Amino acid sequence: MDERYVMLADGGRKKFDRPKKKNVQHLQLLNYISPEVQTSLEETGRVTNGKLRFALAKYVNEFVYDMKKGEKVQWRKTM
Repeated sequence: MDERYVMLADGGRKKFDRPKKKNVQHLQLLNYISPEVQTSLEETGRVTNGKLRFALAKYVNEFVYDMKKGEKVQWRKTM
């Protein structure tokens, strides 16, 4: 939206057509862009809710669940 707010959607509870307004100061930004979502947005300017859910599940499976038990998440700040 602007430098202070962004609109977030997860494809489940918050759909692409009805995202939630969030203050960027309340978010932890990650250095990751889903190639599926990026391609869809570049080609059509939209993304399906199913594709959002798929991208989030893929991220969680690859970067969060693959960690060893008890290991802390290393979040990287991009700003």
